[in-house]
Amino acid sequence: MALPIPAQLLLKPPNYRVLQTPEGVISVTVRTRKANNSNLCFYNGDNPRLYSGLTRTRAACSDGGGEVYVNPHQDVDMLKDSSSNTGDSYIALFVRMLGLDHDPLDREQAVIALWKYSLGGKQCVDMLMKFRGSVNLAVNLLRSESDAACEAAAGLLRMISSVNMYRELVADSGAIEEINGLLRRSSLSPNVKEQSLCSLWNLSVDEKLRNKIANSDLLPLLIKFLEDEEVKVKEAATRVLANLALTVSNHKNMVEAGVIPKLAMLLKTEVEGSKVIKKEARNALLELAKDEYSKILIKEEDLLLVPLVGAVAYKSFRPALYSWPSLPDGTKIDQNPKTSRYGASELLLGLNIEDKNANIEEAKMKAMVGRTQQQFLARIGAIEIEEDNISSGELSSNPRFTLLPWMDGVARLVLILGLEDESAIARAAEAIADVSINERMRVSFKEAGAINPLVRLINHPSDTVKLAVVRALERLSISNDVCQRMEAENVLHSLIYLLSNSEISKSLTNMILDILTRILDPSKEMKSKFYYGPVNGLTKEWSAARNAGLTGNENEKVASTTSLETANVVDLLDSAVLSRLVDIMRTSSADLQRKSASILEFAAVIEPCTEKILSVDLESGLDAVFQQKTLNDAESEIDLQNPELHALEVEEAGHAISAASRLLTRLLDFEQFCRKVNASHFTKLLRKVLKSDIPLYHKDWVAACLVKLRYLSGPYFDYDTPINLEVTLYETIPRLVEQIKTSYSPEVQEAAVVELNRIMSEEVVNSTRAVAAEGGIFTLVKLLENGSERAVEASLAILYNLSMDSENHAAIIAAGAVPILRRLVLSQRSHWMRALRLLRTLPT
Repeated sequence: MALPIPAQLLLKPPNYRVLQTPEGVISVTVRTRKANNSNLCFYNGDNPRLYSGLTRTRAACSDGGGEVYVNPHQDVDMLKDSSSNTGDSYIALFVRMLGLDHDPLDREQAVIALWKYSLGGKQCVDMLMKFRGSVNLAVNLLRSESDAACEAAAGLLRMISSVNMYRELVADSGAIEEINGLLRRSSLSPNVKEQSLCSLWNLSVDEKLRNKIANSDLLPLLIKFLEDEEVKVKEAATRVLANLALTVSNHKNMVEAGVIPKLAMLLKTEVEGSKVIKKEARNALLELAKDEYSKILIKEEDLLLVPLVGAVAYKSFRPALYSWPSLPDGTKIDQNPKTSRYGASELLLGLNIEDKNANIEEAKMKAMVGRTQQQFLARIGAIEIEEDNISSGELSSNPRFTLLPWMDGVARLVLILGLEDESAIARAAEAIADVSINERMRVSFKEAGAINPLVRLINHPSDTVKLAVVRALERLSISNDVCQRMEAENVLHSLIYLLSNSEISKSLTNMILDILTRILDPSKEMKSKFYYGPVNGLTKEWSAARNAGLTGNENEKVASTTSLETANVVDLLDSAVLSRLVDIMRTSSADLQRKSASILEFAAVIEPCTEKILSVDLESGLDAVFQQKTLNDAESEIDLQNPELHALEVEEAGHAISAASRLLTRLLDFEQFCRKVNASHFTKLLRKVLKSDIPLYHKDWVAACLVKLRYLSGPYFDYDTPINLEVTLYETIPRLVEQIKTSYSPEVQEAAVVELNRIMSEEVVNSTRAVAAEGGIFTLVKLLENGSERAVEASLAILYNLSMDSENHAAIIAAGAVPILRRLVLSQRSHWMRALRLLRTLPT
């Protein structure tokens, strides 16, 4: 039953507004004159309550005796009494006041009251959601010009969307679109940003709504807020992005929007109160790292994916004790003669490592700092402490990772290599292989001391560990500096011993050969002979020492080191290993054939290995390489159906044939090999290869080997002999045309065209046809405009020879030769007569 309105309220002043509900609840809105603030006072019998306001207001709201003082900060006790009809009436009243027909200040106060009420939890939200129009009205208030109203509306939507059953209703009411418009305002308080972003955070829990947010214009805004000055805004934006990253289909949009550098910066920057931000940024990046392209971008931001192996695994860590500190790679630190009396200089050495006077390279300094930090965490049991409740079995069945800055990540991975857990070691080695994408990372692992434990683990009994370790070494061996360190750690002995086992897998064999090919590089050996060869009667060791500025006993160290390395390689490359390499050439793919041939070539260059290498059946391996199945089946239907695959196979075959040709050319220097080799058989095979479609740059060694084989049968050779003719047609002419076509150097172009003119002037059979087949006509015509005087003269001579065949006329005209020739004739330059003669032969 409705209560009578007190007389003092009926006779209200102009700044009072009275509203009575059917249940008898009276709402009084008071606008103070000083601050123009709105305060709500409810009158229910003799009990007035103020639910929202900014000032202490004196309001005459009782019907009996005097004045009532109301407090704007008083809790909404009666509104929260949801079990009573009065509480329902209050909620209905506030929802009604959100209507568009009410004053903006009334709507603002109503939404603030409802927001505060919703903070009571799910029970309050459920009570509020009995009035379905409340969500739409709250969404509409996001358009308000008042920051307080927008904050309260966004906060109310945040609380409603935190309940699963209401999340879709909030999205259907247009909340995402309205929040998008709200966040685009130029001036917005941090509180409004926080509440709006937290509403999106709740909505992004639903996968459908997650996709809607990621595919809208909100994504650039979210990334922009990662640079906001307020920590709470950054935190909210990071939470939303972490949720969006949970859907794989959103990764492309997020990466293209540039989210990875921003998140990486948050993860690497130390800011007060950034613990939650870092956690969410790490979670988002870990989700994005599931895509290979995104993983590369994350690595380029100096963040490493480090496996979580469980805190239990680190219990086996035993830090090495040093009588004097050393760098992680094993380098001893020079002792300062001015040591402290009680050894404080030794103890505090790590603290002064970043001193400018320390005279240590940056990479070594970072490695030492990273090692110190990670070993300290491991020793106190603070490393991966949050994963203590996860067993090793769970981690192995469901591998997990974390992201660390590169300095800490490198040190952590090296530390894991020293643990006893096989699964942890294998995962760390795999991670090292994955992150070794550039020279900086490879050198960082070398300076951090990763080479020694990796080399030691090659002989680990577990095949899983062995495969992971060899893969890591293979990736690291791309660096020449790392190769030298591997050689110093005696990696050759372990790898060659492993290779001698014919039962190892193909992938393991491939990686071992990769490493051996980079260490035992025949080109490096030839360069060392060239630079350190006898000079004025001096030995190469003494010459190397002199070039390095060494004198006295130091040159003896260089000589002894060189001798020991050579003796070590000679001992390792015994007949059994060489036979294994020949078997690989005979039975394996083109890629493995190339690597085996390269290592055998290295052995052929070393004089002490000559007798060993000549004792094995090299001819069978070379024969298998020169008879590539890809070249024999070039016209098969499979190749025609897969042109890209065929091109790749031909490329690999070209590499293998080129390496085998180099090896055969080296072997032909030995008289013992020349006496037993079937020169005619290999000549036939190489002539066939020369005519094949392998890339031109692979034919140079084939041509050189053919010429050398021909030379064995007699000292006289010229272009009239079949071998030299084929070399000219299938290697020399195509190579010269390619140089004219692709070189940016006028000198190289001039030399090539002059040499080509010399060949054609000797009337080599089919030379004009070879030039035309390689596209030389268009190249020569272009050279008439841009070449030097000598190059233009040679080009005119070649084109004239080509014009003698009427089949070439169309191509010469199509290349635009006629107008160029006319300009040359009119210019009256030294070769205008040649141009005129060529012009007369063309049908113009």
